[in-house]
Amino acid sequence: MGPAPDTFPNPRPPYRLELLPVVPPFYRRARANEVAAGELVYYGPAPAFYGIGEVLGRTEKHVLVDFRGTGQLGVHQETLEPQYVMPIPDDRVGLI
Repeated sequence: MGPAPDTFPNPRPPYRLELLPVVPPFYRRARANEVAAGELVYYGPAPAFYGIGEVLGRTEKHVLVDFRGTGQLGVHQETLEPQYVMPIPDDRVGLI
C-alpha cells in the first residue's frame, strides 16, 4: 500500500492524467518509441507520478524531460531511459 494521496506534493495534477495509457518499459511499444526535443511526453509506467513534460534533449541512452511539476510527485526536470518516456497519443491530446 502506497502513501496517502495527500502526502504527495501535488495530489491533484492539473491534467487528466488518468486518460493516458499505462505502458510498462518492457512492452515492445515502449522500446520502439522515438521522441524528439520539444515533444510532449509522459512517464509510461505511471502517468500521474510525473505528469506531462517537454523533451529538452536526448543522448544515446537518456532523455531529459521538463515535467514542470505537473504530476503528483512535483518533479520538474528528470533524466530517464527512453523506454520510460511515451509520446502523448494524438487521440488523447485534446482530452487531457
